[in-house]
Amino acid sequence: MELNNISRRDALRIFAGAGLATVLPRVALAVDHAVDQKDVDSTNAQIEETKRQVAKVQSELDDIAAEYEKLSKKQSDTLDEIERTQGKIVDVEKDISEKEDELSEKKERLAKRVSESYQAGSTGFLDVLFSSASFEELESNVYYMDKISESDSRMIQEVKDLKAELVSQRDTLREQKAQLESLSATQQKQLKEMESKQAETQSVLAGLSDQEKKLMDQRDSELAAMAKEKAEQAAAAKAAAAAAAARGSADSGAGAARVTGTISGGGATTGSQQAVVSACHTTPSPGLGLCAMWVSQVFSNAGYGYASGNACDMYNAWCTSSNRSDLKPGMIVAVSSHAHTSAGRIYGHIGIYVGGGVMMDNVGYIRTINVNEWIGYYGTTVTPRWGWLMGIRLG
Repeated sequence: MELNNISRRDALRIFAGAGLATVLPRVALAVDHAVDQKDVDSTNAQIEETKRQVAKVQSELDDIAAEYEKLSKKQSDTLDEIERTQGKIVDVEKDISEKEDELSEKKERLAKRVSESYQAGSTGFLDVLFSSASFEELESNVYYMDKISESDSRMIQEVKDLKAELVSQRDTLREQKAQLESLSATQQKQLKEMESKQAETQSVLAGLSDQEKKLMDQRDSELAAMAKEKAEQAAAAKAAAAAAAARGSADSGAGAARVTGTISGGGATTGSQQAVVSACHTTPSPGLGLCAMWVSQVFSNAGYGYASGNACDMYNAWCTSSNRSDLKPGMIVAVSSHAHTSAGRIYGHIGIYVGGGVMMDNVGYIRTINVNEWIGYYGTTVTPRWGWLMGIRLG
């Protein structure tokens, strides 16, 4: 089974292979008979077997998460290329503007030259011939006329050459724009693929979690019918499982290393920015794992509407810069994936820059943190980026 083609049907097959399907009839039944050690031992044996199978499924899910990271990095690389190409376009447009100024100057000089020649009156060959006192003078006058004609022709050719160069510059610009549009199309395709994979993986995770819960409930019900000591052992097993699930990886900040520039400016400088910053301080946490919801509630409380989507969606839609000098109070700061939690690998994390080198985010409570520390911690996989949520430029 290929990880990038996993579906609900594949998920059900995983559950069946893990032995969970055979457990479900027992899970569905209440413990309405006398429970002895044999029943508990039987359930424990099923739990141990299921744990081994769950570990296998978890390995499959870890592979899916790793593929998410690859897709997220590829998406980040595409955004890096778009940003570099946009910079090239700005440079070419500057060159075109300079060439247009130079072309205007040449045209003005040529017009002035023609005007002066016209005001002085044209001198024909017969005039030169009859006005010459000697053959030497005639030869000198003809040479002078040829030089004037040559100068005019050269100036005209210079104007033509400048026009040709300008056309070449514009052709180059159009080609670069076409490349940028192609990159944008690739980005949109990757976004759709990522959204599909997120939905499929979440379906597998939700189903697996439900089956594990049912199995644990059955074991707990049987243990509750027995001695208090067995119930305490069950609680200890749950605590150990929760601790194991909470462990995350500690990848180096490869994405953070690609962030450039330095932060400039202080706090909010406009009323619209201050409205968002103030809402950051007054909007409470909606709960752990709901960082994007808190961001949406902040902007809604500030009067700018409610943005939908998770941190990954907001990163891909609105975060366009990785240069610290572009950071402005009221901007969102996000990553589409990070390696510290399983949810973070899929959905990323997001907060709001409030100025003065600090930002705020929701981590189960509303936290204020130095933005460079945030970038260093969450930039494990992709380049941290920032921008205006919903395209609303504050200030």
